[in-house]
Formats: sequence, structure tokens, C-alpha cells
Amino acid sequence: MRPSALLSVAVSGLLLVAASAATRPHYGGSLRASTTEAISSLDPATDDSIWRRNLTGLLFDTLVTVDDRDRILPALATAWRVDPGNQRCTLVLRPQIHFHDGSLVTPDSVAASLRTANPSWKIYATPDSVVIERSSPSPTLLAELSESRNAIAKRNNANSATGTGPFKIDSWTPGKQLTVVANDDYWNGRPFVDSIQLTMGVPANDLERGIELGRVDATTLLPNQVHPAGANSYQVLASPVCELIALVFAHEPQSPGEATIREALNLAIDRTSIRNVLLEGSGEPTASLLPNWMTGYAFVFQPAFNLAAARERRASTSATARLSLGYDATDPIARTLAERVALNAQDAGILLRTSTAPAPDVRLVRILLSSPDPRVALPHLAEQLGVAMPAQTLQSEQDLYQAENDILRKNVVIPIVFLPVRYATASSVQDWRVTRLGVWRPESVWLAGPIP
Repeated sequence: MRPSALLSVAVSGLLLVAASAATRPHYGGSLRASTTEAISSLDPATDDSIWRRNLTGLLFDTLVTVDDRDRILPALATAWRVDPGNQRCTLVLRPQIHFHDGSLVTPDSVAASLRTANPSWKIYATPDSVVIERSSPSPTLLAELSESRNAIAKRNNANSATGTGPFKIDSWTPGKQLTVVANDDYWNGRPFVDSIQLTMGVPANDLERGIELGRVDATTLLPNQVHPAGANSYQVLASPVCELIALVFAHEPQSPGEATIREALNLAIDRTSIRNVLLEGSGEPTASLLPNWMTGYAFVFQPAFNLAAARERRASTSATARLSLGYDATDPIARTLAERVALNAQDAGILLRTSTAPAPDVRLVRILLSSPDPRVALPHLAEQLGVAMPAQTLQSEQDLYQAENDILRKNVVIPIVFLPVRYATASSVQDWRVTRLGVWRPESVWLAGPIP
């Protein structure tokens, strides 16, 4: 073979190796992220937003996790035993795990963490395990332990806690910025990126701009921020729908007429228009509390926009139809939706006045589901909505359907739409994985480019 041919083969081989290396996961780099949220506490027990859950996943571990096939997997607990009756569970802890401050994770520290998040549980420590006892059968206990709010933390004060997760805190300015660095001694393997810097309180209009201008590598997108066709400056990844937007009344109807007004309002809300126009096609109109991917029966609760029927219901009662509608003034999506619902109500003869004052008659709320297990998600959702759960156990799909139907029949909650969690990431960000509840998996992320 001629020398020129040999050189050509050699160069081709080097290019193939370089291309292969560039597409293989490798260590190094700092990922820059941004959010509109201004998080003031890192305590996992205060979990109430997607980025708070993301930060919990960076800094803390739960005893067990749940995969996308609903299998319970080990984390800080390596084994468990559930006694007959589902009221007592013993979890064996992974040995020689340390908090980020260097202290050893012990059964006592795990029990103390779980008691903070669950004051009604009876929890005690044995030499290598924690034991949880419940006052009634709890077949979903392991699924509950996988929730972010049950991550194991060593609490230092009201706003600070130490975890065992894949990243450690490097610097922390509450509400403004958090920088975390890779935990080289992480029990489940060091993450790929060296550090993550999260800038908080970013104006909503600057989220996409930051990605487009190369100032950040990842951010969440608002529901009405649509990835432009043909754009290649960033990629968009979305979870299944997992956030409920709903109206919640301050109390149950005090009269048949008040119930009729609420029924009229339910019929007057044009959910499809809200999804298609205000949310730019993002999400799913709903009349259920849980999404169909979770239960398989949500389609039974069909959202029925029927303005003529709404006007007829309104006209059938002399009950007052003047209500105040509260919403989070810091959330532009909530304000937009509240104003549209008020217009829909007006078309039906109901005066729904938007307000940011405390104690409104009805509130527009956004609630992230807490678990992919509907038997866990529904009770927690009811608690956040301020609605009592029906007394029946949730042993079967029929039980679950009946409980959800009973809650909706109280005329306290009007579901409107389910939203996914959407992320925009720069082209250099690889393997950005999102769970069914919208939480990203930091241990898999790596940055393409020259290997350090």
C-alpha cells in the first residue's frame, strides 16, 4: 500500500476514534441551569416545586426508589421486610454511608429524618435497620418512602440540611444561586459533571434567551413557551403530564343553589381553548384529579364545555353568583389562566373577580403529583387541595375510581388541565433523563465536547 494510502487510513482511524470519544459519556465540565423559582430552603420535607425536587435529587437520597415499571429498587436501604397486615416494615440500611459533612448515616439519624417528614408515623431504630409502624394497613409504604419529601437529611437549621446524594453544596445563596460539586465518594458512583450552578429568580422571558445566547445549559420552560420549528440552538424534553391546574373552593357548598353555581362554572370553562390558545397546545384538558397514564380511567371524567347548559344552570337558581378568584401573583401562567376562567364564567352569567388578596372564595392552584403510584398520589393531592379523603381503602382500581369520584362530587375542586414538565437543554447536554413526575436524573447527564 502506498504511503499516502496508509496516511489516509491512519487519519480516518483517528477521526473515527475522536468521533467515538466525543459521543461517549465522559467526566468533567460544569453545567449551568436556571429557573424562575427562588428557593429559600433545601430541606426535602418542604418539597413543593419541580426545582425543589430536582435539588433534592442532587443532594439527598431516599431509602428506596421506583423505576418506570413501578418496581421498588434499593437506595439507602438494601433490603426490607413487610410484615403480614402491611402495618410494619423493617428496612436494612446500606452500611458505611456518610453524610456530606463526613458523619455516618445511622439508623437513629434515618429515623429522625423520617419523623420530621412524617410526625404521625411510629419509627424506631435497631442496630442496622429502621422500623416503621403505621396505625392502619399501608400497602403503599415503600412507594411513599421513594417520594422526595422522604429523602434522608441531617437537618442543621430551618433552611439547611445535609444529605448523602451525588452532589455536595459548594456555595448557597438562598433564593439566588446554588453551586454543587460532584460527590467523589458517592455510593452509587460519581456523577459525570464536575459541578452544577443553578441561578434562581430568573425572569420568565429570560429562560429561553439564556439557552439561545449560550449563557445557560438547561432550564425549565413555561407551558406557553414553544420550541420554534427548525430551531437547533437547544432541545426540548418533556415528562408525561404530572401537574394539575384546578380551581379549589374555600369550603363545600352551603346550599343547593351554591352547588348549582359551581356546576355551571364547571360547564362554562373552555378547557380545550385554554390548552390550545393560552398554553400553546401544551398539556391535556381534564375533568379528573389524576392523569390517564396513571389510572387508565381518567377518560371517564370527560371535561364537558357546554355554555348553553352552564347558562341554564345559572338561571335555575337565585343563589349569589359573585365570587373572588385568587391566584399566585408571581406566576404569569396562573394569572393568564385565572383571567380566562373569569371570562368563561362571565359568559355564563357568573361574576368571577380575579384577586390576589388573601382568603378568596376560590383559588386557582398548580400542584405537582407526588408519586407515580395513584394510591399514594391521590391522598397527597387531596391533602394539598384541603379536601378530606373518602374512608374506603384503595386496594383496587375500582376503589381508587370511587374515591376520586367522591371527591369530585363534593363540588370543591374543578380540574382544568394537566401539564407536563418541560426542559430546554443546550446541544452539548447529553442523556438528560426525566422521570414520569418531571424530575431530572443528574447522575446520567454529561457534557459533550473535548475530553478534559
